[in-house]
Amino acid sequence: MGEFLELKSADNKNFSAYISQPLEKPIAGLVILQEIFGVNTHIKEVTDLYASKGYLTIAPALFDRIESNIELEYDEEGVNKGRKLKELCDRDALEDIDAAISVVSSAGNVGIIGYCWGGSLSWRMACQSNDLSASVCYYGGDIPRLKTLEPKCSVLTHFGELDQGIPIDSVKVFKSINPEVLTYTYPADHGFNCDHRNQYDEVSAKVALDRTLKFLKSNL
Repeated sequence: MGEFLELKSADNKNFSAYISQPLEKPIAGLVILQEIFGVNTHIKEVTDLYASKGYLTIAPALFDRIESNIELEYDEEGVNKGRKLKELCDRDALEDIDAAISVVSSAGNVGIIGYCWGGSLSWRMACQSNDLSASVCYYGGDIPRLKTLEPKCSVLTHFGELDQGIPIDSVKVFKSINPEVLTYTYPADHGFNCDHRNQYDEVSAKVALDRTLKFLKSNL
């Protein structure tokens, strides 16, 4: 089990982050980036999972600039509020992610893993930050639109072939333009990794996790 701590970004904004530590000396540091539903039970479980694999892992609460303690449900109301908060926080989220990277850099190399909105942020950070050694992006909707950005670290992406919000043809274009990026698709919908939502696909989630762990081992 992890705990929350208070951080401050370079632009002097306070925010919270959920941090989970491995039982032994960390292999490396990991930053987990939330969906539009906040640092909720699922994101905390993911953070604890990677800590159990040996990583010093942190999940910054990227909505804290607007509203603290956001944990939204996976329903229409949660989606609508999450989208509004995303629009308000999207530009400045990178500042908070940088601060989270600094915390876990004490463990050595740092990787980042994002889901949904966090997947898009993971791609943006991979193309902007000089402090990352690996980036994993789960079904980030903005990634195909930002296909011409150039990553500064190794990148792995996961997309669902049944995802109506991220057309598979746009994923194929992204893959063709970025052959250096490991891009995998799955016979699953958006959010297939999250076992708290209806779109969860157990087989696809397990395959993606296995690929992610191998990728992190190779790059961190």
